Amino acid sequence: MKDIYYFTKKELLEVWRTKRLLILLIVFIIFGILSPLMAKLTPEILKSSFGSEIQLTIPEPTSIDSWVQFYKNITQMGIYILVILYSNSVSGEVSRGSLTNLVTKGLNRSAVITSKYLVIAMQGVLAVCLSFSITAAYTAYYFPDNNSPHIVIALVPLLIFILFLSALIVFGSAISSNSFAGLLFTITTIALFYLMNLFENISKFNPISLIGENVSILQGETQLNEQYWAMSISLLATIFLFSAAISVMNKKKL
Repeated sequence: MKDIYYFTKKELLEVWRTKRLLILLIVFIIFGILSPLMAKLTPEILKSSFGSEIQLTIPEPTSIDSWVQFYKNITQMGIYILVILYSNSVSGEVSRGSLTNLVTKGLNRSAVITSKYLVIAMQGVLAVCLSFSITAAYTAYYFPDNNSPHIVIALVPLLIFILFLSALIVFGSAISSNSFAGLLFTITTIALFYLMNLFENISKFNPISLIGENVSILQGETQLNEQYWAMSISLLATIFLFSAAISVMNKKKL
């Protein structure tokens, strides 16, 4: 536990000094502000784009439009920013040789993986929750309706996916020799999950489905327990990837 504590402190200090945490938070804050703003302004943008010659019937935006924008921003851009920032989390340490002295002095290799995972997962969850809070505040201000009754429940699958994604990033980095290989592994795996989601029999078990039904859940059209299998498998996969990353790290030549 002592090794995990001190290495986690080192990791937190490093992500602060390298501005990665700051970049992540700034991007997600922007997502939080832009999601309801874009929902509010989209009808006006469309009207001004087509001009007065073309009569458009555009429905008034609601809170649903704001949350659609939020989940689109997070799942189509936000998660990939997390992947890009931390795809070299383990491989970078190994290539620099910064772990050699620490390990020879008694640092447990499993503590390296544990700390890496904890720091990435904490940052991902923090960034998502911060963006969510900003979106919720602005949505309540711009769209004071009752169309989105379950916004907190809808966030749960996304947070579980972030935990899974963090383990995938760490494992991909552990088995790779450089940041590009780790990035390619993670992106390719996510792409495969998207392809698997095309098959209805597989989709309910697929971790990627956790970032596809959030708007339906917040509207009450889909119940959270309908994603029981996807959430359970994602958590089990998180444990497996975490354990596999430790096993790879224990065998890696430093």
